[in-house]
Amino acid sequence: MNYKRIPYAKFLILPLIITISACNNAGDIKTNGKIKSDTVVKTAIKREEPAITKKAPVINITDTISIKQIVLCIKDSAKTSDRIANKLGQIYGVKLAAIIKKNKLKITGVPMAWYKSQKAPFFFEAGLPIDKKPARLPSGTSIKQIGQDSVVVAHFYGPYDLTGQAYTALQDWMKDHKKKAIQPPYEVYVDDPMDKNGKLKDPYKVRTDIIFTWR
Repeated sequence: MNYKRIPYAKFLILPLIITISACNNAGDIKTNGKIKSDTVVKTAIKREEPAITKKAPVINITDTISIKQIVLCIKDSAKTSDRIANKLGQIYGVKLAAIIKKNKLKITGVPMAWYKSQKAPFFFEAGLPIDKKPARLPSGTSIKQIGQDSVVVAHFYGPYDLTGQAYTALQDWMKDHKKKAIQPPYEVYVDDPMDKNGKLKDPYKVRTDIIFTWR
């Protein structure tokens, strides 16, 4: 299956700070092996026109095995690419946060997203990894089970509007290794794009993982 980067590739990740401390047992977030308490940071996405000149991003391709995760997800759609940021803000900061609090769940990872549509209206799923399934799944939510699957990962460092290059690199890898994608690709927002003072970091030091599952 040939996946093309959807039209809203020209984005810049900006932080969405979700106050989890108010959710009691909502839990901490692990980022790069470290625990970041009280906030879930990331993944509001804002449209940005690409700069005229940019140095090439750093893209490291790794063929590996995914880690088992339970991801609590909400499906949504947006009529325009500009609406996606608002929708993600509601999903991560309000809807999922409320479900996590009510069900006394713990967040075990960083935000993830699956983008399914190539043109408007845009269909996507946004999720947070959690420690266990809720006893009763609320209406409008679903659980994605990530198993120990064969995956190829692009560790991407650079402005988000250049992530299309990572998708192209992954497609080339799949073609060269005669592999077939068996699921839609997904993105994992690994690094906080803001420093402790609330300023944007050098985008070439901010990591986004783009993942293809193959067979």
